[in-house]
Amino acid sequence: MKKIFIYTLAALALVGCGKKAETTAAQEEERVEQVRTTVLQPREIEREISVSTNLQGYLTQNVAPSLTGKIEHIYREVGDRVSAGSDLVRMDQTQYKTTKISMANLEIEKNRIEMLLKTGSATQQQYDQITTQYNSTKEQLEFLETNTYVKAPFAGVISAKNYEDGELYGGQPILILTQIDKLKALVAIPETYFPLFKAGMKLTLASEIYPGQTFPATVEIVYPTIDPSSHTFQCKIVVPNGRNLLRPGMYVTTTIGLGKANAIVVPYQSVEKLVGANDRYVFIVEDGRAKRVAVELGQRFDQDIEIIAPEIKAGVEFVTTGQHKLVDGVKVNVVE
Repeated sequence: MKKIFIYTLAALALVGCGKKAETTAAQEEERVEQVRTTVLQPREIEREISVSTNLQGYLTQNVAPSLTGKIEHIYREVGDRVSAGSDLVRMDQTQYKTTKISMANLEIEKNRIEMLLKTGSATQQQYDQITTQYNSTKEQLEFLETNTYVKAPFAGVISAKNYEDGELYGGQPILILTQIDKLKALVAIPETYFPLFKAGMKLTLASEIYPGQTFPATVEIVYPTIDPSSHTFQCKIVVPNGRNLLRPGMYVTTTIGLGKANAIVVPYQSVEKLVGANDRYVFIVEDGRAKRVAVELGQRFDQDIEIIAPEIKAGVEFVTTGQHKLVDGVKVNVVE
């Protein structure tokens, strides 16, 4: 009898659990959330995008000769302005002077054999051998001259110095030369704007160091590929800096005007963010149910934001209030 009683209780418990599960499922199915909505309409906006970046010297040269050995003399200090072709460093001259003497001797011998060849007292083979040796030594001398007496390849300012006179030159560059009368910057632009960017576009820069001032710049290169991890592409901009107010390393904000456009703009607070990620989404209403739509963010306008997705278009019913309680597919009741 006891066993029969226990089995009966167990069966009743299972039946009770089944009914509870059915009741919960039914309640979940009947769940209705209260929301407010608006019908999306395009809005004409003045398209512009602002991004931040750091300035760089348009050209930067590591003064690093292709010779090891003693540094005889460094002509410049950090902060010195130099013109193109001016002396920067003189390395140990021993190898250069020895090769120069060899070159002079080879030139004399080459001329002598050339005269003998004309009179038949030397062979063509002798002349070819001395000519080859002469040309090889000439190339070596040119290499040694360039790397013994190091000159500035362009006008700029010395931004770093790593050695003093008499030290042995190793791995680090002796000096770093940076062009500052013209600067550059790389800016990352969201892929949405890729069709709008062209080389030659004009833009402005602003720096907190100079409140109220802007600096003109130009898009020089639009890189042709999109970074799949960040969904951005790079633009190289060039910045004239004749007054030398800006410096490499400065943090600036870039504002780029892209003309007028029609866009879907919604309240910023209606856009949800996925926890633990930077993905954004919104809810629209279709057939009385909430539909979750992943969106890209565009331009910000005070309390509003542009959103971009194939489903986001004119005439769509968009949830503006109550979206925090929604899940995809839940029934909604639109209230005024």
